[in-house]
Amino acid sequence: MKAIVQHEDKLVVEEVAAPEISSGEVLVKVHAAGVNRADLLQSKGHYPVPAGASPILGLECAGVIEDPGDTGRSRGERVACLLTGGGYAEYVAVPEGQLLPIPEGFSFIEAASIVEVACTVWSNIGMLAGLEKGDTFLVHGGAGGIGTFAIQMGKSLGATVAVTAGSAEKLETCRQLGADILINYRKEDFAEVLRNRADVILDIIGAKYLPQNVKALAPDGHMVTIGLQGGVKGELNLGLLLAKRGTISATALRGRDVADKARIVASTVDNIWPLLENSQIRTQIDRTLPLRDAGGALRALEEGTVTGKIVLEVLGE
Repeated sequence: MKAIVQHEDKLVVEEVAAPEISSGEVLVKVHAAGVNRADLLQSKGHYPVPAGASPILGLECAGVIEDPGDTGRSRGERVACLLTGGGYAEYVAVPEGQLLPIPEGFSFIEAASIVEVACTVWSNIGMLAGLEKGDTFLVHGGAGGIGTFAIQMGKSLGATVAVTAGSAEKLETCRQLGADILINYRKEDFAEVLRNRADVILDIIGAKYLPQNVKALAPDGHMVTIGLQGGVKGELNLGLLLAKRGTISATALRGRDVADKARIVASTVDNIWPLLENSQIRTQIDRTLPLRDAGGALRALEEGTVTGKIVLEVLGE
């Protein structure tokens, strides 16, 4: 099969061996693959591949089942997939529990753009932090793939959504998606704007924002860190956190075991797929590129020129 292979700092299409499936897995012929910041981190050596996972980039895709193996699934079935790796390729092996139905009316490209963000946002904000109607929900990086999805999910759950972003254009995108409180982090201190008001915080920054996030946190609030764009070591005022009865969680989706991922996938389909199918949450695709342009897709992410998601078209490469 053709797949993206990394040679030092270059990503190129090469012929490699197609994956072999194990018991409980299916072989999927990939039509489209979503691009995520985790792919950029892996390409730079900052996100180690879990033991036994494919070293090929790609944490989500959509396509058709080529070989159902022993799962009882059907050849030709259209599926979206949550992956531990391997999406930037013509074929990928996927545990059955990480298959999702393609939402009604969605194309392969649209489906490939929402699996990772949907499972990430729902598992952290719905399943872990328990965002509820009436809560104030702070989303950092509101114009990114995670952020644009989280805004819409927060609004669908009845929350007041606050966002940070670095330009008026990106904040306007957030406003159009439903964000209520718009904060340009280059001009304003979000901790002062939201002091003691944020019931739930979805944080992709990490250490750099830790003191400000604690200030913004409401009594009994819950901050969930899912990214470390601002570093790994920060100073935490435990006295302030204790006074607020605050909770801080740090999670990652990729390294979870198969059973845990299956649990998250099932809950995401139950709770989020209806919101996609009735258009309460819409896909936000910045651009589509052919598989051979994977390197350009990652450069665009690194340069901060992406609003929403990039999707790679794989079939026919």
